[in-house]
Amino acid sequence: MINKLYDSFDKAVADVFDGAVILIGGFGPADGCPSYLIRALYRKGAKNLTLVSNGPGRGRPAPGAPAPPGPRRSPPNYDDGGLLIQNGQVTKCICAFPGQGRPGMMSPFHKLLTEGKMAVELVPQGTLAERIRAAKAGIPAFYTLTGAGTVITKGKETRVFEGREYVLEHAMKADFALVRAHKGDRWGNLVYQGTSRNFNGAMAGAAKVTIAEVDEMVELGEIHPEAVATPSIYVNRLCSRKDSREGP
Repeated sequence: MINKLYDSFDKAVADVFDGAVILIGGFGPADGCPSYLIRALYRKGAKNLTLVSNGPGRGRPAPGAPAPPGPRRSPPNYDDGGLLIQNGQVTKCICAFPGQGRPGMMSPFHKLLTEGKMAVELVPQGTLAERIRAAKAGIPAFYTLTGAGTVITKGKETRVFEGREYVLEHAMKADFALVRAHKGDRWGNLVYQGTSRNFNGAMAGAAKVTIAEVDEMVELGEIHPEAVATPSIYVNRLCSRKDSREGP
């Protein structure tokens, strides 16, 4: 009987090793970030990680720090990859939007970057998504018009097609992908909610091991085959936010 469901997030990330490349789904503070898996990896303590995500995240505010201006936009129980950066577990970030490091509101990522303790690779957002999709499809590299004629081409191969310069980009294959889904079954079929499908859907299957954090587990057959966004073949493990023991 196929059952990829784990009873705790800590068990689901137990084999994440030092130096691993980690894909983290989500898009800003939208309710699509695998916060429980991120906290489990925080407790695991794996070091020298490379995080690949749309943005590195801001982590948690320092005790006593004033709340950022404006309405709260993050959902309850929210943590992002910045928590791992804050904990000294990350040495490199590959992202499309590093955020704004304003005086007095420096994120852990920007603080380490200015101190020379963090490496960063900036990738255009569409190119990042396509590099991840290419890894999932088994395509080692592809040419794209995005970034041609800019600093993005430094150190990269370029070719001219139909009179226009294109840049060679390589697939973004990772060791682990941490994704967030709205519903899933024990086989690993997933569906997403709203915009949370963007990077989560692309990253599922683009790593050697894909681990899904699921809002709601359902019985086999409850997800209509035509509604499945990520087929079970791309998912190795699942953990339910509702039923699992997150740990201390």
